Amino acid sequence: MRYMLLICTDESADTAMSPEESAARFGEYGKFMEEMSQRGVLQGGERLRPTTDATTVRVRDGELLTSDGPFAETKEQIGGYFAVDCKDLDEAIEIAAKIPGARQGSIEVRPIWEM
Repeated sequence: MRYMLLICTDESADTAMSPEESAARFGEYGKFMEEMSQRGVLQGGERLRPTTDATTVRVRDGELLTSDGPFAETKEQIGGYFAVDCKDLDEAIEIAAKIPGARQGSIEVRPIWEM
């Protein structure tokens, strides 16, 4: 079954990191991606631009409405994701726990509804 692992962290923490801390964090993500690729479960993943670059789109009564920023104010924002193909939820949770962002934020594990 395929799962989307949504990495939710306080994006202001990224800007507070020193260049050395940032490089170390990216190194951890590189190791995670390499391990998951070798296991054959990683199907994709990307880092997202900050919420200040987001646009929210709504259609109400046939009218297109756009607004700057995310849909809701939250303490944590979705900063990236990984798509994985796992045998079950237990494996998806085990993989999610290895994502470096789980130590400061949270990882939402959501099954992909195949269409």
